[in-house]
Amino acid sequence: MNVSLAVIINVIIMLALIYGLMVLRRKRHSFTTRVLLGMGLGIIFGAILQLIFGAASPVVEQSNAWFSVIGVGYIRLLRMIVIPLIFVSIVSSIIDQKSKDLGRMATQIIAILLITTAMSALIGASTANIFKLSAEGLQAGVSEQEAMESLETRLEDFQSKPIQEQLVEIIPINPFYPMTGQGSSATLSVVVFAAFIGIATIGVRKKKPDSAENFNKFIKSIHDIVMRMVTIILRLTPYGVLALMTRMVSTSNINEIVRLINFVIASYVALVIVFIVHLIILLLFGINPRIYLKKTATPLMFAFSSRSSAGTLPINIETQINKLGVPEGFANLSASLGTSIGQNGCAGVYPAMLAVMIAPTAGVNPMTPAFLVKLIIVASLASFGIAGVGGGATFAALTVLSVMGLPIELAGLLIAIEPLIDMGRTLVNVSDSMVAGLVSSRVMGQLDMNRYNS
Repeated sequence: MNVSLAVIINVIIMLALIYGLMVLRRKRHSFTTRVLLGMGLGIIFGAILQLIFGAASPVVEQSNAWFSVIGVGYIRLLRMIVIPLIFVSIVSSIIDQKSKDLGRMATQIIAILLITTAMSALIGASTANIFKLSAEGLQAGVSEQEAMESLETRLEDFQSKPIQEQLVEIIPINPFYPMTGQGSSATLSVVVFAAFIGIATIGVRKKKPDSAENFNKFIKSIHDIVMRMVTIILRLTPYGVLALMTRMVSTSNINEIVRLINFVIASYVALVIVFIVHLIILLLFGINPRIYLKKTATPLMFAFSSRSSAGTLPINIETQINKLGVPEGFANLSASLGTSIGQNGCAGVYPAMLAVMIAPTAGVNPMTPAFLVKLIIVASLASFGIAGVGGGATFAALTVLSVMGLPIELAGLLIAIEPLIDMGRTLVNVSDSMVAGLVSSRVMGQLDMNRYNS
């Protein structure tokens, strides 16, 4: 079949699937149902494309170039709204929050994110040991060797800045620069700047209440407009998920997945255990895990298909507030911080598994208490500033392996299966941020249990 003709047919099929999802919306099928259906159709369509044409064929490549207009376009819309959403959400939350409650809220959210990351690192290390994963015997091909060289360059750039400098860089010199999304700590920098504006407004309220009230009204107006933009963009989720899953499945390297299947299985076993731990934590605080599973299906599935914690942030916040009954302040702060701190999958499970795999090649027993304690502490602290986009786990792994004194070459060997594992990691990351919002608001007596249980 002619390549151009095949591409046209594939695009027509994609448009037909999108039209089908639109019909379901007009018939008032639930949003979650349409998202899950979009994911399922994407998996099936992608598998058919790879089966007929092959993952590296021109037909698949050109078809996905058109599909990306929908999938990547949707991701870009979400990322477009992330920084404005973080800024206005944090400012409005602080203005509405009592200063004493603000400190407790932030402390509890960060503590939950870090504690669950430590638990995730322990689970990742234990799973790697149970599956007897080892770096010995793995051979690097040409593409993996190139990936290793790129990772070593990134590591050198990272090591050129001491940890003190990296912490200080969270405070922006030019607050408008991180608002463009630039820099490795852009999200945290925006949070810091927004927090200062909110705190300053509280201070002005005592001496100049009129000025504070006028600013409060301005921020509320901007917040309403931004949230309306979020609503408009979220309506496109089923179509974005359909295109993203089609591209991911149709281009997956089956041979590489089979070669490293043991690592893939072990990774998902660890991620499932971490997710179960999230549900147990909710249960311990009197929050029904079954309801959580039902109401968070949409953000979790989108996180799975998009591989972007930052891109999922608008859906994350909307779900926490409107479905889970989490107050705006808790939802905004937990979701925002969760894109850069305490990512259970990317900063906990993955680096710990790699460390346990590599340690024996360096003559280290990874199951000694001293090694495990150090690994857990390093993984938790290294979770600060991990970018909430696809690939952030690789940078987290570089950081942990470097601090642990282990070689980093294995990270390059796993580049080929990164997208497949990263889907599950991102889902766990987003779940952790929602758990942080739920638990912290529950502890402070501000979780709306009537809305949660409705």
